[in-house]
Amino acid sequence: MSQPRPSILSRFSAAGPLAMLAVLFGLLSIFVPDFLGVRNMRGLILSVTLVATIAPTMMLVLALREVDLSVGSTTALAGVLCAVVMSSTGSVAAGVLAGLAAGAVVGLVNGFVVSRFQVNSLIVTLATMEIVRGLAFLASGGEAVSIPVERFYALGSGSFLGVNYPIWVAIIGFVVFAVVLNRTVFGRNVLAIGGNAEAARLAGVPVNRIRIAVFVLQGLAAGLAGIVLAARITSGQPNTSQGLELAVISACVLGGVSLSGGVATVTGVVVGVLIMGAAQNALNLLDVPTFYQFVVRGGILLAAVLFDRLRQSPGFLRRRAPMSVTGAKA
Repeated sequence: MSQPRPSILSRFSAAGPLAMLAVLFGLLSIFVPDFLGVRNMRGLILSVTLVATIAPTMMLVLALREVDLSVGSTTALAGVLCAVVMSSTGSVAAGVLAGLAAGAVVGLVNGFVVSRFQVNSLIVTLATMEIVRGLAFLASGGEAVSIPVERFYALGSGSFLGVNYPIWVAIIGFVVFAVVLNRTVFGRNVLAIGGNAEAARLAGVPVNRIRIAVFVLQGLAAGLAGIVLAARITSGQPNTSQGLELAVISACVLGGVSLSGGVATVTGVVVGVLIMGAAQNALNLLDVPTFYQFVVRGGILLAAVLFDRLRQSPGFLRRRAPMSVTGAKA
């Protein structure tokens, strides 16, 4: 018996983010002056690197049917510790290691509490978001910490083959986690846990260890983002990256990552990051007041969540692939 053709809605579900990006770019090129200019496109891509650095690991967290609200605070703490250590030792390596270690520790705490005590990750990371932000202010004394090591600035402003280093960091991250998600047992297990954690456990998947590992990866990515941001602004600032977690989650959901777990694609997340960046860039070009930008960003997040809910409803797709431990759709 021949397999039925995928429905139109099924095709739309897969191609929706890319179609949305194409329509958005088309509309903005018409209504926003100089939107498609080379200089603006370079600025747009550079502006999304902070979100893009964290989005691949947030994709894994959401694919697990978890969430991490602490990434903004972790980014700030990593940048502050990087600046503090570097200013006191003069060592770039020590500063970078301090920032990465801070991110890894926050991720380890999140993952351990979520997996060991079975506490909802929303509550755990909401708590660590506040704790870590407070630690960032304590470590900096409530003020920006300048970085006296000028060679460190190259990480934020330098380039290779004409492409800025922050963009390279984001590109490498997407490539690495595309391989992890699609070509490794770890990636398949992440999707399996998000699709059905109990079935994955019965099949021998080490659910708790994978949860902890994913949260640690998330913390490391946030720490790396904080280090690169500190290099770009030449200081560690405890009040930076507020609301970053919502931008990252919005980008992932816009890119087709399901809040119900088990469904994620790296290409979709790339598209989601570009959608968020294009919207923010257009608001800036049009000189939209900051207060209205909050409204627009919140509306984008709400629309993404509603679309995800619609996509998961039984009537949205006429035919869905059966879910299994190793067959969660990517």
